[in-house]
Amino acid sequence: MTKFAYFCGHEQWHPEELVEHAVLAEEAGFDAVVVSEHFHPWVDDVSASGFAFSTIGAMAAATNHIEFITGVTTPLFRFHPGVVAQAAATLDRLSNGRFTLGVGTGENINEGPLGYEFPAYAERNARMSEALEIMRRLLDGEKLTYDGSYYRTDRAKLYSPPVGPVPILMAAGGPKSATLAGEMAQGVITSVKDPSETIEKVVTPLNQAAKAANRPAPTILATRWTIFAGDDEEAWKAIFSWRGLRAPGRLEAVDPAELREKADTLPREEILGRYQRTDSADEIIRTYRPLAEDLEANIVTFQMASLDQPALIRLLGSEVLPALRTTTS
Repeated sequence: MTKFAYFCGHEQWHPEELVEHAVLAEEAGFDAVVVSEHFHPWVDDVSASGFAFSTIGAMAAATNHIEFITGVTTPLFRFHPGVVAQAAATLDRLSNGRFTLGVGTGENINEGPLGYEFPAYAERNARMSEALEIMRRLLDGEKLTYDGSYYRTDRAKLYSPPVGPVPILMAAGGPKSATLAGEMAQGVITSVKDPSETIEKVVTPLNQAAKAANRPAPTILATRWTIFAGDDEEAWKAIFSWRGLRAPGRLEAVDPAELREKADTLPREEILGRYQRTDSADEIIRTYRPLAEDLEANIVTFQMASLDQPALIRLLGSEVLPALRTTTS
C-alpha cells in the first residue's frame, strides 16, 4: 500500500513553522514528512535555513506516529558519514523508530560556503559508496575500523544506537545514482516530472542493480513539485522562496544572492513553466496519482507551495489523501 508524505522545506520556512506543519500533516493523515537539509537556501531575500536534524527532533517530540525522512542530507563534506549515522540513530531513538535517512551527493550551495571543494559527480559518487558502507555498518551496530580513499574510522561505534533498522534512501535522478542505490541502499528518492522517464532512468536500473546484488526489492520515494495557486500572480508569490532553484548555474552557486539575481533576470513565465500548477483538489489528485499508479512508488511526496500552507495541508488531508488512498490501496 502506498504511503503519502508531506514535504517540509527548510529553504522557505523557519524551523518552528516546519514543526507546526509536521503536526498539521499528522493531523491531516499523512504517513510521513520529508524534511530538506540545507546550509544555504535558494534565494537570500525571502528564505530560511534551519538545522534539519534539530527540527526533526522537535517534530518527533510534537507528534505521535508520523514518520520522518531527510530529503536529503549529504554525508560527504560538512558531515562525516559517521556523524550522519550518529544523527540518524539519535533521531530514530527520539522518534521511537520513526526515522528514515535520505542522502544525496549534494549541491555546492551547501558545501562551498563552508570552504569545501565540490568535486565533479564521479568523485561524489565514489565518496557516497564509502559513506553508504560506513553508515550502514554503524547503524547496524558494528564497531567499525575503516580505511577508505576518502573516509576513515578507528573503532567507531554508536553508543546510542537506533531502536531498530534505519533504512537509507539515496537521491537519484539518473542511472548511475540509481544503480548505486540498488547495490548499497534500501531505495531511492527521486523527483518526478514524467513517470515514464523516471521509470527508464531510475526505477529500472535501481531494480536491476538490487536484483543483481541479491538484495530485497528497493523502496521508491517519488516526489513532485507543484504550486497551489489560482493564477500566475498568486503562483509567483507562492514560489518566491524557490525561484533560485530554477536559475542557471544553481549546481555551482555558493551565494543565494547570485541565484536570486539570475532568477530575477528571467521571465516569470519561464520559471513558473518549470513547475506544475494546480488550483483544486481534483487537479492535485490527477497530478500525484501517476506517481502511485504508473511509477508504483512506495511513498508519494507532496512537494507543494502555496500562500497559505496550513490551509493547503488541511485540504490535502480532507480531500486529496482519502481519494488517493481509495485508488492506490
